[in-house]
Amino acid sequence: MKRIALALCALFTLTLAARAEIKIQEVTSPGGITAWLVEEHSIPFSSLEIRFKGGASLDAPDKRGATNLMVGLLEEGAGDMDARQFAAKVEGLAASFDFNVYDDAMSVSAQFLTENRDQAMDLLRLALQNPRFDEDAITRVRAQVISAIQSEATDPDKISGRTFDTLAFGDHPYATSRNGTVETVTALTRDDLIAAKNAVMARDRLFVGAVGDITPEELGKLLDDLLGDLPATGAEMPKKAEYLLKGGVTVVPFDTPQSVVTFGHEGIERHDPDFFAAYVMNTILGGSGRQSRLMEEVREKRGLTYGVYTYLVPMDLAALYMGRVASANDRVAQAIDVVRDEWVKMAENGVTAEELESAKTYLTGAYPLRFDGNGPIANILVGMQMDDLPIDYITTRNDKVNAVTLEDIKRVAKRLVR
Repeated sequence: MKRIALALCALFTLTLAARAEIKIQEVTSPGGITAWLVEEHSIPFSSLEIRFKGGASLDAPDKRGATNLMVGLLEEGAGDMDARQFAAKVEGLAASFDFNVYDDAMSVSAQFLTENRDQAMDLLRLALQNPRFDEDAITRVRAQVISAIQSEATDPDKISGRTFDTLAFGDHPYATSRNGTVETVTALTRDDLIAAKNAVMARDRLFVGAVGDITPEELGKLLDDLLGDLPATGAEMPKKAEYLLKGGVTVVPFDTPQSVVTFGHEGIERHDPDFFAAYVMNTILGGSGRQSRLMEEVREKRGLTYGVYTYLVPMDLAALYMGRVASANDRVAQAIDVVRDEWVKMAENGVTAEELESAKTYLTGAYPLRFDGNGPIANILVGMQMDDLPIDYITTRNDKVNAVTLEDIKRVAKRLVR
């Protein structure tokens, strides 16, 4: 049965890829829950993406890691079923559930066959509303989380990134890992996990996307049955993060032959009028793999690294413009100098017409590849809602990329690249 579900998913991928347009409907359940839906009835298979705004940022400082640990326990038994019984039931229905937490959101992903939809949603409802949080499961998952925290403490990439976050955000939740610390995770109790669940899983921060063999009427009933009994409101959202870094270089001593550099500064919000100009500019500077300026200058011409890249990070409570590069210890200073030189060139001169057209071709050509199945599309639908994008965004996105001019990039480069 599991193999059949995977085969159906692959077939559905091909079906959607062949379509020129994706028709999105806004559905409101009888109980008032809103979702975006893409119907596709050629295959008896559906994907559901649920996201709750807030995520790990809702953790109190002394409870850091509570949301992450709670989410890790949602499949470890629900209702009258322990972890093994619950997993066997899900597998027997050829369904799959995936629970994740991020700084700004908690996500629930579900895939299921039409014939098993009701039973699969009954199981998911149990996981969301009646998780067991058994002490043996808490002990087991807590040990896994602590092991991950200890592993991150010896990972140069994690050390570099976390040091940047700590310096940039001070006492804001963004400054610390969503996993928490060994001390905070060790101290978490079952009551803390219940409190974390009630803080994040509420209807006032809920976004839903559905793709597949389901009608608006069926989806409306599903939403009320699955989510209607959740609390109406959750915890208060955190305050905006103040960016504290003023520039300079911070070195963290670590015994390794290669240095990892995390660099960046304040970025640009998703709804800023200059966002698409910044997006195209970043593609040219460091966001397009081997075609980027930084890859050409740092790797291809000088052989200082295997990879260097930059990326925009428009979060709910802050916006960053970030990058990473790794280089041998005796060459890392040169790599940093080259990155800085390219930063200055972009700020002062912008980009060429050839670079702009190449970036537009790359971005508009790659965009349809994101819609490679019902799961990814459901994820995109939820992302659009969380970013407060219009329902026709998919059809207008490439127009916004193509509308970016040389002057737009020159203006945003002077503003953004520091």
